[in-house]
Amino acid sequence: MDTMRAVLFDAPGLPLRLADIAIPQPGPGQVLIKVHACGVCHTDLHIVDGELSEPKLPLILGHQIVGKVVQEGQGAIRFKGGERIGVPWLGGTDGTCRYCVSGRENLCDQPIFTGYNRDGGFAEYCLADERYCFPLPDGFSDLEAAPLLCAGLIGYRAYRMAGESVKNLGIYGFGAAAHIIAQIAIFEGRKVFAFTRPGDKTAQEFALHQGADWAGDSSQPAPESLDAALIFAPVGSLVVSALKATNKGGVVVCGGIHMSDIPTFPYKYLWQERVIRSIANLTRQDGEEFLALAPKVPVQTDVTTFPLERVKDALDQLRKGEFVGAAVINISSM
Repeated sequence: MDTMRAVLFDAPGLPLRLADIAIPQPGPGQVLIKVHACGVCHTDLHIVDGELSEPKLPLILGHQIVGKVVQEGQGAIRFKGGERIGVPWLGGTDGTCRYCVSGRENLCDQPIFTGYNRDGGFAEYCLADERYCFPLPDGFSDLEAAPLLCAGLIGYRAYRMAGESVKNLGIYGFGAAAHIIAQIAIFEGRKVFAFTRPGDKTAQEFALHQGADWAGDSSQPAPESLDAALIFAPVGSLVVSALKATNKGGVVVCGGIHMSDIPTFPYKYLWQERVIRSIANLTRQDGEEFLALAPKVPVQTDVTTFPLERVKDALDQLRKGEFVGAAVINISSM
């Protein structure tokens, strides 16, 4: 079989299309993966909407890929045929820029991103640089593992950037990343306060089910002051809300790749050594740490599945907040 089904993105404003295209062949250091599942992410929406403006075109979206190795390119020796692996957003770095050589490959000057600069996982097969793939822990099905590869990884980096001394953690936007990170925070003895879209009782109930101490509208004040806040919703005004809710010395971490403009706010909200910081991408160390921790909690991912031909429906429902947890494209089960 020389062709595969894939969902192609041609340009913002044009509909996604299902097509039969040639199965790619692995180059040096690459592996060809038979895709079993691929998570759906807000970053996919930002690309489709033109908010991330430099994708390769046409493009196969998707960067939370679970599958098995079916072919290795020249020099690829890290994984064996038939081995299950995961492919994240960070698909490659130059390894030589000042960020890479100082242990900050997430800030690489010439990065390659899965499902953006390189075709991703909304297809039956994909290619990946074996150096940036991860072996996946047992105990997670393909569908359960997919959200770990971005929602989990980026969420974990944001969570760690909040600091070690956090007792009360606020999470703004309770979706795929939040429902994973809330479980880790609770496992590590922290109290979680979940903030959702005003009136979103379904998400609030979901947060309480995950173990949050409180869940309410993002327009409401927190019932207790926060030591740190994680923002996973791409809404700039939440930065101001989170600053107002944090204690002196508190940290507000923006976990998304794109956010609407942050409105002006009085300096007093930032004063007393409060910090606003963003998270960019991930490092392979983040992945190794998180994938070792997830089975210990154990993290349980709540997924809504869609077949490959319904990628557009999954993106539309994600945009509207019509499901809780994570969306995953079910392409082929092991």
